[in-house]
Amino acid sequence: MTTRVLITDDSALARKQLARSLPSDIAAEVSFAENGKVAIELLQAQEFDVMFLDLTMPVMDGYETLEAIKKNRITVPVYVVSGDIQPKAQERVLRLGAKAFVKKPVSAEKLEEILASYKTDEPASPVTVETPTKPAAQTAPEIPAHASLNDMKVGRREMYMEVVNVAMGRAADSLARFFDVFVHMPLPQVNVLEVSELVMTVRHLANNDNMSGICQGFSGEGLAGEALMLISDSSMKDLLDIMDYPDNGSVDNELEVMVDVSNVLISAFLSGIGEQAGLVFAQSYPEIIGQHLAVDRLVEKMQGTWKQTVTIEVSYAIDGTNIKCDLLLLLVDDSLPLLDNKLAYLMDDEE
Repeated sequence: MTTRVLITDDSALARKQLARSLPSDIAAEVSFAENGKVAIELLQAQEFDVMFLDLTMPVMDGYETLEAIKKNRITVPVYVVSGDIQPKAQERVLRLGAKAFVKKPVSAEKLEEILASYKTDEPASPVTVETPTKPAAQTAPEIPAHASLNDMKVGRREMYMEVVNVAMGRAADSLARFFDVFVHMPLPQVNVLEVSELVMTVRHLANNDNMSGICQGFSGEGLAGEALMLISDSSMKDLLDIMDYPDNGSVDNELEVMVDVSNVLISAFLSGIGEQAGLVFAQSYPEIIGQHLAVDRLVEKMQGTWKQTVTIEVSYAIDGTNIKCDLLLLLVDDSLPLLDNKLAYLMDDEE
């Protein structure tokens, strides 16, 4: 008996990884959706036995998708598979009707457990990728009916995006536990930037507000870079309100906030990348770039010897507040081939 599986994730690499980890003895027929809107259209067009759903997606995210499934009375069992592992995210998806929450990257053993009831005694066969009938408005790339997973090609950018997705989930979880809040997970940006373009990125993040910045260098097995954390003045007030620091002048509360938040975010983010790349990063002590400065003054104080850098940009927002923390991870030029080599296992069947 064929098990009809719908995998919904904006990452082509994540979709492929999950599909090829499915147990061979469930005779899976897999369909893909790159966001929740496409998934709902497919669920309304045909029946599926099980659905795997990411949370952080464009157009319609995982939370909105679960709400739409409930609204449209669609009865497919949904397993959320996400890098956003913060407790309040897990609680929220279960309230919205998900069967379970599964941490990315999902293991083959966990999928065996989830899909145990779909096992068949028929001879094992490769997972097939289906292209179900889609509404005319859908513009997703077509995959030939009954294609194999090897027909799905993903590139280097997709690899970095998925690694970053998992790492930013670890950082959001640490921040959420530190403040006991819900942290909104953004869509990350991964770009190769010239220094002038990096300056423009920082200006955009400032949004005409004065900012404070902190920098922390990191290195590990030949990889090196700098992590920058930027906090706007409008965010700082709310940060101070939710922190329980003494208000007797014994410490510089704003400085304490910056160091604490940067340690939480940067350490967890690097740990998330290191976990996937088999690396342990050493970090320098946080260095204050400037406090309450106009963005041009802040940029002047940034130090760096790179000419071009891979820049990972993540903006975290804390629910119910004005707090937004912008994290920029800058990898120097020479680190890229080394990181590619460490992550090659993710592309082990790619050209």
